[in-house]
Amino acid sequence: MARDAATMTRGLRRRLSGYGMLGVLLLLCALFSALTLRDQQRTGAAAARELARALAARADTGAAVLVLARDNAEERAFLADLATRLRDAGFTRVRSVAAGPPEFRAACEEQAAADGPRFLLTLQTNLPAVRVIQNSLPEHARPAILSPAPYRWPTFLLADNLRNVANQIAVIAIVAVGMTLVIITAGIDLSVGSLIALSAVVCAWLVQAFGGQAAGAGALLAAAAGAMLLCGLAGLFSGAMVVRFRLPPFIATLAMMQVASGAAYIIAKGRPIYDAPDAFTALGRGADPLLGLPWAVWLMLLLYGLAHGLMSRTALGRYVYAVGGNREAARLAGVRTGAVLLFVYALCGVLAGLGGVVTASQLKSGAPTYGLMYELYVIAAVVVGGTSLAGGEGRVLGTLIGAFIIAVIQNGMNLTNVESYTQKVVLGLVILGAVLLDRLRSRSN
Repeated sequence: MARDAATMTRGLRRRLSGYGMLGVLLLLCALFSALTLRDQQRTGAAAARELARALAARADTGAAVLVLARDNAEERAFLADLATRLRDAGFTRVRSVAAGPPEFRAACEEQAAADGPRFLLTLQTNLPAVRVIQNSLPEHARPAILSPAPYRWPTFLLADNLRNVANQIAVIAIVAVGMTLVIITAGIDLSVGSLIALSAVVCAWLVQAFGGQAAGAGALLAAAAGAMLLCGLAGLFSGAMVVRFRLPPFIATLAMMQVASGAAYIIAKGRPIYDAPDAFTALGRGADPLLGLPWAVWLMLLLYGLAHGLMSRTALGRYVYAVGGNREAARLAGVRTGAVLLFVYALCGVLAGLGGVVTASQLKSGAPTYGLMYELYVIAAVVVGGTSLAGGEGRVLGTLIGAFIIAVIQNGMNLTNVESYTQKVVLGLVILGAVLLDRLRSRSN
């Protein structure tokens, strides 16, 4: 009975270590949802639908209707949607204006001369300017103003904010895939932040060399592949130092961090490289038309799916765990430990290079200052996700959860107006807490 109880206890601990951080992530989401519960303004199709319904309930189809909106893409889309709905509802005297306050005033003054009931439709953000204009008109000429009513909803849970969280963490999460494998082998790679900068600079430099703003899709792909290959070679070199000369991973990758950073400054001559076509931003800024999820996020999810399959269903994945658990025992069991270490460091370099390409695409440029302190965030995501710094234990999907925990904390603190200095303190305490939990878990085993 005692043995069965011990077995059940160990199984429960494994489950808690694997899924406990998911509970933490959900609790953080619930906390920041409660802290950011505010009145939200309807926009787009939702605002158009409500205004069309409200007007149909208050006016006949012969009323003079003026719709005002700012001259930007979002409000123009609202204007077009509302105009279509009003036309379908039978309203024939509808005028739409997308401009600023001076044009708003001119349109209101023209409407004041119209016969019959007058209605003015606009979004909540335009109400202050519209009310000032209305008060300047004669009382008998003032239109009835309709705007969509606000609704209560957490700012944290707005679709745009959630997409922003995922997009902001995409680069860190992508690089954290490789870092997870390195840490599982009881290593560490401090060079990933500098490799991101080097990759972004090399990619932008190659795009410039291949024609700059006239570069085609093939040139963009070649530039991205070249940058990732260079970073992969840098990771392979770090792995070779660890395998061949038995250098501590901390020292080998610290040296590579300095080399990569210096090389980025040399190639860029200390200045950002901006000469890239608009198509260069497709990966970093583009999104799928169905869900609106950025392509960088889809790439991140694909990589985590592949990495999970590698670590859970292949012999190579088992070798990675074996090397981290006991390198000498793995060697005696026939595992080519050197080859495994070279693989994980090279993979970490390639993924850091991919992170640099995504960063360059997001910012449409390459600069040696990119990736600053990213090694801290990447390692934090891995450790918070449950991977042991002692090696031999960890899950790739746990790293994804860890990355989102960090992203949610940062985003939530931004939404609640926590200053950046305090955010650094909180992040440091989160990392410390994760390491302490790892140590306590190791002692209890």
